[in-house]
Amino acid sequence: MPLDTALLTSEENMTKAVEYAIHEFAAVRTGKASPALVENTDIWVNSYGSNMKLKQLAMISTPEPRLIRIEPFDPSTLKDIERGINASNLGLNPSVEGKVIRLPVPELSTERRQQMVKQVKGMAEDARVRVRAVRRESMEELKKLEKAGTITEDDLHRGEKEVQAFTDKKIAEIDQHVVSKEKEILTV
Repeated sequence: MPLDTALLTSEENMTKAVEYAIHEFAAVRTGKASPALVENTDIWVNSYGSNMKLKQLAMISTPEPRLIRIEPFDPSTLKDIERGINASNLGLNPSVEGKVIRLPVPELSTERRQQMVKQVKGMAEDARVRVRAVRRESMEELKKLEKAGTITEDDLHRGEKEVQAFTDKKIAEIDQHVVSKEKEILTV
């Protein structure tokens, strides 16, 4: 039973690392508008006295392929949202029109697309490192269980093989998402 628990924990932690990487990839700008580009932007809201995510403050939509529309739930936060978007390093210039903020998404140059691909590959490598760290921790945990006599040597070897299989599967999953995101970025 302790072996199953250790393996389950290992797989869950690796899955979390992959999900985090996918979430990070969503924030990388491609040639088209996407709510994911701005929804996790931190905004300091004076009227509430705290930092909040943009998605908590406004409804975000993409009415056109090159436009993000932000409609605050509370119109008094309009200036705070505009200031927060300008302060973030998104490279987007908000324009306020009544009670709505419009964010036109400009076409990316080939050079900028290549930079974005490098950024995604860097994020992917960070995710792979996190998955490998989970593998290392799991292997150490299995060795401790074997040393304590909780599992047998055969269970240890079987567990190590399973942890390695999880690792290979999750790294392949990350690689698959990188290829998909790279294709999305480079598509003009």
